[in-house]
Amino acid sequence: MIDQIKALLRGDPERIRFSLKEPTFSSLAQNSLIILIGSSVYGFTVGLWRAPLQSVFTAIKFPLLIFLTCIGNGVLNGMLAQVLGSGLSFRQTAFAILMSFAVASLILGGFSPITLFILYNAPPLASKHAIIGHSVMLLAHVFVIAFAGVMANRRLFGLLRKMSGRDATARAVLFSWLAGNLFLGAQLAWNLRPFIGSPRLAVEFLRDDPLRGNFYEAVWHAFRQLFV
Repeated sequence: MIDQIKALLRGDPERIRFSLKEPTFSSLAQNSLIILIGSSVYGFTVGLWRAPLQSVFTAIKFPLLIFLTCIGNGVLNGMLAQVLGSGLSFRQTAFAILMSFAVASLILGGFSPITLFILYNAPPLASKHAIIGHSVMLLAHVFVIAFAGVMANRRLFGLLRKMSGRDATARAVLFSWLAGNLFLGAQLAWNLRPFIGSPRLAVEFLRDDPLRGNFYEAVWHAFRQLFV
């Protein structure tokens, strides 16, 4: 697994290409375990601002969010890879996306000490500025997750360039995958809320109104709380 992690973080096109040629159950299990551990550790830091119980709930839901995004975009990303001429089959595309999420989870796990630092320096839940604290945590985590997603997909660029033979095709496939993953992931995160937990609402695993509002409204509201 250590060799697998090193290859993923380096974006080693030869090693990744070899893994994609004949995806095995062992590789699938290793990447899934990396996602489970890395995203759970990060998820714990996300919910800790609200309450220890919320951090446990978020540590459970964060890997679920990643796996649902991977499954939800599997068919779409496979079709885009075929249409754009990536040279990857549907099966290879699904496995490549799983590996990109494994890289993202490693990056998120590495960011956990930084997000804990932000947490302990943000206005706490008990203060009169709790709404500001919530906005700080929300925007910080949105930035970190977006950064991890972009860097994780960027690790696949060498593979896509080698498989397609063209930089333009590799960039087109990479952008389409990234856009799809970020869009679906953001909305699923909203439907599976709370992750951070609102200072005015009770700690719970899921909200009673998962389809009310959307992720982008919440981010805009948090931005206005801090900067407008």
